[in-house]
Order: sequence, then C-alpha cells, then structure tokens
Amino acid sequence: MDTKSLPVFSADCPSRTIVDVLANKWVLYVLGLLRAADRPLRFGELKRSVEGVTQKSLTKTLRTLERDGFVDRRVHATVPPRVEYRLTDLGRDAGQLLTALNDWAKHNAPKVVSSRETFDAGQPREAPAWTHRG
Repeated sequence: MDTKSLPVFSADCPSRTIVDVLANKWVLYVLGLLRAADRPLRFGELKRSVEGVTQKSLTKTLRTLERDGFVDRRVHATVPPRVEYRLTDLGRDAGQLLTALNDWAKHNAPKVVSSRETFDAGQPREAPAWTHRG
C-alpha cells in the first residue's frame, strides 16, 4: 500500500493538523471534562480536574481549542474577571469520538497492562496470527 497516496499522510493535508490537535493528551482530557460537565467550566476547575497539567500547558491547550472552534471562551466583566470555557457544536461532535476512544481504552486496559508487564519482564509473547482485513 502506498501511504503517500493517502492525504492524511501528507504534511499538507488539513485533516492531519486536526488529528494532531485531537491526539494531544491534554486536549483529550479537556474536551472530555467539558463534555462530561455539560456546562461551562472555569480555568481553575479544569486545572484542578486534569491531574498533572501545568498552567502553561492548559492555557496553550485552551487557546488551540478556541482557535480551532472546539471551545468558546467567555469573559465576564466582573472584578476579578471570570473566564469560562464551553464546548461548541464542533467540540461536542469531537467529544463523541473521544467517548468511543475512552470506552475502548477502559475495555482494553487489562490487555495493554498485561502486554506491558510481559514485555517489561522480557518474556516472549505468543505472536498473534496475522489476518488480512480488506
């Protein structure tokens, strides 16, 4: 199969840049949180909920999501200013894909953990039979 003939493998493909954004680990968590909350969330709420994310990474992630149309940012004219983030229709659509990915990960986590343990222990694994899907 010639992968160069597939547009997503081209650096110039617009869909590739979108996939690159959605493949970012912080994007997955932020979109997932906003989808689960089903209401606008403040920066601090997101930061507290996404364990391990730095303020810089979360800020960059939210700006990217806003730029690409996945998230709306709303600034309330209060003192101090209150900023909230919510999913757009595009963000909700992407959230459906992320829910499917999360469901797959939950279902297959034991298999992945077992495979890692086997690999890390240096034990040979039984090779699965190769099948052609086409």
